[in-house]
Amino acid sequence: MSILDHKIDFAVVLSVSKANPNGDPLNGNRPRQNYDGHGEISDVAIKRKIRNRLQDMGENIFVQSDDRKIDGFKSLKERAESDETLAKMLKDKKASGDDFASIACEKWLDVRSFGQVFAFKGSNLSVGVRGPVSVQTATSVDPIDITSLQITKSVNSVTSDSKGSDTMGMKHRVDFGVYVFKGSINTQLAEKTGFTNEDAEKIKQALITLFENDSSSARPEGSMEVHKVYWWEHSSKLGQYSSAKVHRSLNIEAKTDAPKAFNEENYTVELHDLDGLAVEVFDGQ
Repeated sequence: MSILDHKIDFAVVLSVSKANPNGDPLNGNRPRQNYDGHGEISDVAIKRKIRNRLQDMGENIFVQSDDRKIDGFKSLKERAESDETLAKMLKDKKASGDDFASIACEKWLDVRSFGQVFAFKGSNLSVGVRGPVSVQTATSVDPIDITSLQITKSVNSVTSDSKGSDTMGMKHRVDFGVYVFKGSINTQLAEKTGFTNEDAEKIKQALITLFENDSSSARPEGSMEVHKVYWWEHSSKLGQYSSAKVHRSLNIEAKTDAPKAFNEENYTVELHDLDGLAVEVFDGQ
Protein backbone atom coordinates (compact mmCIF):
# COMPACT_ATOMS: atom_id res chain seq x y z
CA MET A 1 0.00 0.00 0.00
CA SER A 2 1.29 3.45 -0.93
CA ILE A 3 1.15 6.53 1.30
CA LEU A 4 -1.25 9.19 0.01
CA ASP A 5 0.79 11.26 -2.45
CA HIS A 6 -1.72 13.94 -3.50
CA LYS A 7 -4.08 16.32 -1.77
CA ILE A 8 -7.80 15.51 -1.76
CA ASP A 9 -10.83 17.74 -1.14
CA PHE A 10 -14.42 16.58 -0.88
CA ALA A 11 -17.97 17.81 -0.33
CA VAL A 12 -21.14 15.91 0.57
CA VAL A 13 -24.72 16.99 -0.13
CA LEU A 14 -27.38 15.32 2.02
CA SER A 15 -31.03 15.80 2.86
CA VAL A 16 -33.04 15.45 6.06
CA SER A 17 -36.74 14.62 5.97
CA LYS A 18 -38.74 14.50 9.20
CA ALA A 19 -35.72 13.59 11.31
CA ASN A 20 -33.39 15.06 13.90
CA PRO A 21 -29.95 14.89 12.26
CA ASN A 22 -27.99 16.03 15.32
CA GLY A 23 -29.68 17.03 18.57
CA ASP A 24 -28.18 19.66 20.88
CA PRO A 25 -28.10 18.32 24.47
CA LEU A 26 -27.86 21.89 25.82
CA ASN A 27 -31.10 22.85 24.06
CA GLY A 28 -33.48 20.01 24.90
CA ASN A 29 -32.03 17.85 22.09
CA ARG A 30 -33.53 20.15 19.45
CA PRO A 31 -31.82 20.00 16.03
CA ARG A 32 -28.76 22.23 16.03
CA GLN A 33 -29.06 25.71 14.52
CA ASN A 34 -26.70 28.64 14.10
CA TYR A 35 -27.68 32.24 14.85
CA ASP A 36 -28.99 32.68 11.29
CA GLY A 37 -31.43 29.80 11.67
CA HIS A 38 -29.50 27.42 9.43
CA GLY A 39 -29.31 23.82 10.60
CA GLU A 40 -26.01 22.27 11.62
CA ILE A 41 -24.55 18.80 12.08
CA SER A 42 -21.34 18.82 14.11
CA ASP A 43 -18.12 17.48 12.67
CA VAL A 44 -17.95 15.08 15.63
CA ALA A 45 -21.32 13.55 14.66
CA ILE A 46 -20.20 13.18 11.04
CA LYS A 47 -16.95 11.49 12.06
CA ARG A 48 -18.96 9.13 14.27
CA LYS A 49 -21.01 8.06 11.25
CA ILE A 50 -17.86 7.63 9.14
CA ARG A 51 -16.33 5.45 11.86
CA ASN A 52 -19.51 3.37 12.00
CA ARG A 53 -19.45 2.81 8.24
CA LEU A 54 -15.76 1.87 8.28
CA GLN A 55 -16.50 -0.56 11.09
CA ASP A 56 -19.35 -2.05 9.03
CA MET A 57 -16.83 -2.47 6.21
CA GLY A 58 -14.67 -4.63 8.48
CA GLU A 59 -12.05 -2.04 9.42
CA ASN A 60 -10.38 -1.94 12.84
CA ILE A 61 -11.74 1.11 14.68
CA PHE A 62 -10.39 2.51 17.96
CA VAL A 63 -13.22 4.89 18.95
CA GLN A 64 -16.19 2.51 18.88
CA SER A 65 -19.55 3.67 20.20
CA ASP A 66 -20.97 1.64 23.10
CA ASP A 67 -23.90 0.31 21.06
CA ARG A 68 -21.59 -0.86 18.26
CA LYS A 69 -18.50 -2.16 20.02
CA ILE A 70 -17.50 -5.60 18.89
CA ASP A 71 -14.52 -6.38 21.13
CA GLY A 72 -16.07 -6.17 24.61
CA PHE A 73 -13.73 -3.47 25.93
CA LYS A 74 -15.44 -1.00 28.28
CA SER A 75 -13.19 1.98 27.61
CA LEU A 76 -10.64 3.42 25.21
CA LYS A 77 -7.94 2.68 27.77
CA GLU A 78 -8.86 -1.01 27.81
CA ARG A 79 -8.81 -1.09 24.02
CA ALA A 80 -5.39 0.56 23.87
CA GLU A 81 -3.98 -1.78 26.53
CA SER A 82 -5.27 -4.82 24.61
CA ASP A 83 -2.13 -4.45 22.52
CA GLU A 84 0.71 -5.76 24.68
CA THR A 85 3.29 -3.38 23.21
CA LEU A 86 1.10 -0.32 23.74
CA ALA A 87 0.19 -1.45 27.25
CA LYS A 88 3.89 -1.63 28.20
CA MET A 89 4.61 1.76 26.65
CA LEU A 90 1.75 3.42 28.57
CA LYS A 91 3.44 2.35 31.82
CA ASP A 92 6.92 3.42 30.74
CA LYS A 93 7.83 7.07 31.34
CA LYS A 94 10.75 6.75 28.93
CA ALA A 95 8.71 5.26 26.09
CA SER A 96 8.74 7.08 22.76
CA GLY A 97 5.52 8.88 21.89
CA ASP A 98 6.37 8.63 18.20
CA ASP A 99 6.74 4.86 18.42
CA PHE A 100 3.44 4.61 20.28
CA ALA A 101 1.69 6.74 17.65
CA SER A 102 3.17 4.68 14.83
CA ILE A 103 1.82 1.42 16.28
CA ALA A 104 -1.60 2.91 17.01
CA CYS A 105 -1.90 4.37 13.51
CA GLU A 106 -1.00 1.06 11.93
CA LYS A 107 -3.53 -0.81 14.08
CA TRP A 108 -6.59 1.48 13.85
CA LEU A 109 -7.86 3.15 10.68
CA ASP A 110 -9.70 5.97 12.47
CA VAL A 111 -6.53 6.91 14.37
CA ARG A 112 -4.48 7.31 11.21
CA SER A 113 -7.42 9.12 9.55
CA PHE A 114 -8.72 11.55 12.19
CA GLY A 115 -6.01 11.41 14.84
CA GLN A 116 -6.49 10.64 18.53
CA VAL A 117 -5.35 11.73 21.98
CA PHE A 118 -4.05 8.88 24.13
CA ALA A 119 -4.12 10.32 27.65
CA PHE A 120 -5.49 7.98 30.30
CA LYS A 121 -5.68 8.22 34.06
CA GLY A 122 -2.91 6.16 35.66
CA SER A 123 -0.77 6.06 32.52
CA ASN A 124 2.72 7.50 32.36
CA LEU A 125 2.62 8.31 28.65
CA SER A 126 0.46 10.87 26.89
CA VAL A 127 0.41 10.91 23.09
CA GLY A 128 -1.43 13.13 20.62
CA VAL A 129 -1.87 12.10 16.98
CA ARG A 130 -2.95 14.60 14.30
CA GLY A 131 -4.86 12.96 11.48
CA PRO A 132 -4.90 14.00 7.80
CA VAL A 133 -8.69 13.83 7.32
CA SER A 134 -10.48 17.01 8.39
CA VAL A 135 -14.27 17.42 8.28
CA GLN A 136 -16.20 20.67 8.59
CA THR A 137 -19.56 21.18 10.29
CA ALA A 138 -22.48 20.48 7.95
CA THR A 139 -24.71 23.52 7.37
CA SER A 140 -28.12 23.65 5.74
CA VAL A 141 -28.53 25.59 2.49
CA ASP A 142 -31.53 27.46 3.92
CA PRO A 143 -32.83 28.18 7.43
CA ILE A 144 -34.65 25.15 8.81
CA ASP A 145 -38.10 24.77 10.36
CA ILE A 146 -38.20 22.66 13.51
CA THR A 147 -41.37 20.81 14.50
CA SER A 148 -41.75 19.84 18.17
CA LEU A 149 -44.12 17.07 19.20
CA GLN A 150 -45.26 16.17 22.70
CA ILE A 151 -45.16 12.43 23.29
CA THR A 152 -46.43 10.15 26.05
CA LYS A 153 -45.75 6.64 27.27
CA SER A 154 -48.67 4.23 27.66
CA VAL A 155 -47.11 2.40 30.61
CA ASN A 156 -45.38 3.35 33.86
CA SER A 157 -41.67 2.74 34.26
CA VAL A 158 -42.22 1.48 37.84
CA THR A 159 -45.23 0.03 39.67
CA SER A 160 -47.56 2.81 40.83
CA ASP A 161 -51.25 3.51 41.40
CA SER A 162 -51.11 6.59 39.20
CA LYS A 163 -49.43 7.44 35.93
CA GLY A 164 -45.80 8.45 36.51
CA SER A 165 -44.47 11.94 35.89
CA ASP A 166 -42.01 10.59 33.31
CA THR A 167 -44.74 9.66 30.82
CA MET A 168 -44.57 13.04 29.04
CA GLY A 169 -41.80 14.11 26.72
CA MET A 170 -40.84 16.10 23.63
CA LYS A 171 -39.58 15.02 20.25
CA HIS A 172 -38.10 17.43 17.69
CA ARG A 173 -37.49 17.08 13.96
CA VAL A 174 -36.49 18.98 10.83
CA ASP A 175 -39.33 18.72 8.33
CA PHE A 176 -36.97 19.07 5.37
CA GLY A 177 -33.52 20.47 4.79
CA VAL A 178 -30.53 20.10 2.50
CA TYR A 179 -27.17 20.16 4.25
CA VAL A 180 -23.64 20.40 2.86
CA PHE A 181 -20.37 19.51 4.57
CA LYS A 182 -16.86 19.70 3.21
CA GLY A 183 -13.49 18.28 4.08
CA SER A 184 -9.92 17.64 3.00
CA ILE A 185 -7.14 15.09 3.27
CA ASN A 186 -3.68 16.50 3.98
CA THR A 187 -0.66 14.68 2.55
CA GLN A 188 1.84 15.99 5.11
CA LEU A 189 -0.14 14.49 7.99
CA ALA A 190 -0.85 11.37 5.91
CA GLU A 191 2.90 10.73 5.76
CA LYS A 192 3.12 10.94 9.55
CA THR A 193 0.23 8.57 10.27
CA GLY A 194 0.75 6.18 7.36
CA PHE A 195 -2.59 7.07 5.71
CA THR A 196 -2.64 5.46 2.25
CA ASN A 197 -4.36 5.92 -1.09
CA GLU A 198 -6.37 2.81 -0.25
CA ASP A 199 -7.48 4.41 3.01
CA ALA A 200 -8.71 7.43 1.05
CA GLU A 201 -10.86 5.13 -1.09
CA LYS A 202 -12.38 3.66 2.07
CA ILE A 203 -13.21 7.14 3.36
CA LYS A 204 -14.86 7.92 0.01
CA GLN A 205 -17.02 4.79 0.19
CA ALA A 206 -17.97 5.61 3.78
CA LEU A 207 -19.16 9.07 2.65
CA ILE A 208 -21.20 7.64 -0.22
CA THR A 209 -22.96 5.18 2.12
CA LEU A 210 -22.93 7.45 5.19
CA PHE A 211 -26.44 6.70 6.49
CA GLU A 212 -26.60 2.97 5.85
CA ASN A 213 -27.24 1.05 9.06
CA ASP A 214 -27.75 4.36 10.92
CA SER A 215 -31.49 4.34 11.65
CA SER A 216 -32.86 5.30 15.07
CA SER A 217 -36.00 6.76 16.61
CA ALA A 218 -34.71 10.25 15.80
CA ARG A 219 -33.55 9.23 12.30
CA PRO A 220 -36.00 6.68 10.83
CA GLU A 221 -34.81 4.56 7.93
CA GLY A 222 -34.75 6.65 4.75
CA SER A 223 -35.06 10.02 6.49
CA MET A 224 -31.37 10.86 5.97
CA GLU A 225 -29.98 10.55 2.46
CA VAL A 226 -26.67 11.32 0.75
CA HIS A 227 -27.39 12.75 -2.71
CA LYS A 228 -23.96 13.73 -4.03
CA VAL A 229 -20.32 13.28 -3.06
CA TYR A 230 -17.85 15.57 -4.85
CA TRP A 231 -14.27 14.26 -4.78
CA TRP A 232 -11.40 16.45 -6.00
CA GLU A 233 -7.96 14.85 -6.41
CA HIS A 234 -5.05 17.25 -6.90
CA SER A 235 -1.95 16.34 -8.88
CA SER A 236 0.53 17.22 -6.15
CA LYS A 237 1.00 17.02 -2.39
CA LEU A 238 0.21 20.70 -1.81
CA GLY A 239 -2.50 20.84 -4.46
CA GLN A 240 -3.09 23.27 -7.32
CA TYR A 241 -5.64 25.29 -5.31
CA SER A 242 -6.45 26.02 -1.69
CA SER A 243 -9.20 23.95 -0.10
CA ALA A 244 -11.26 27.11 0.40
CA LYS A 245 -11.22 27.86 -3.34
CA VAL A 246 -12.06 24.26 -4.22
CA HIS A 247 -14.97 24.19 -1.80
CA ARG A 248 -16.28 27.52 -3.13
CA SER A 249 -16.45 26.04 -6.63
CA LEU A 250 -19.59 24.21 -5.50
CA ASN A 251 -22.66 26.41 -5.02
CA ILE A 252 -26.15 25.19 -4.11
CA GLU A 253 -29.19 27.48 -3.89
CA ALA A 254 -32.91 26.86 -3.47
CA LYS A 255 -35.25 27.91 -6.29
CA THR A 256 -38.39 27.96 -4.16
CA ASP A 257 -39.28 29.39 -0.74
CA ALA A 258 -40.22 26.01 0.71
CA PRO A 259 -38.43 23.16 -1.09
CA LYS A 260 -39.59 19.67 -0.16
CA ALA A 261 -37.12 17.56 -2.14
CA PHE A 262 -33.60 17.76 -3.52
CA ASN A 263 -34.10 17.89 -7.29
CA GLU A 264 -33.71 20.23 -10.26
CA GLU A 265 -37.12 21.78 -9.65
CA ASN A 266 -36.20 22.91 -6.14
CA TYR A 267 -32.42 23.49 -6.19
CA THR A 268 -29.77 24.93 -8.48
CA VAL A 269 -26.39 23.18 -8.28
CA GLU A 270 -23.42 24.96 -9.87
CA LEU A 271 -20.00 23.34 -10.05
CA HIS A 272 -17.37 25.71 -11.45
CA ASP A 273 -14.42 24.20 -13.28
CA LEU A 274 -10.93 24.79 -11.93
CA ASP A 275 -8.18 24.52 -14.55
CA GLY A 276 -6.22 21.29 -14.22
CA LEU A 277 -8.32 19.92 -11.36
CA ALA A 278 -10.68 17.05 -12.06
CA VAL A 279 -13.67 16.23 -9.89
CA GLU A 280 -15.57 12.97 -9.58
CA VAL A 281 -19.23 13.10 -8.63
CA PHE A 282 -20.84 10.10 -6.94
CA ASP A 283 -24.50 9.49 -6.19
CA GLY A 284 -25.35 8.33 -2.71
CA GLN A 285 -26.75 4.84 -2.19
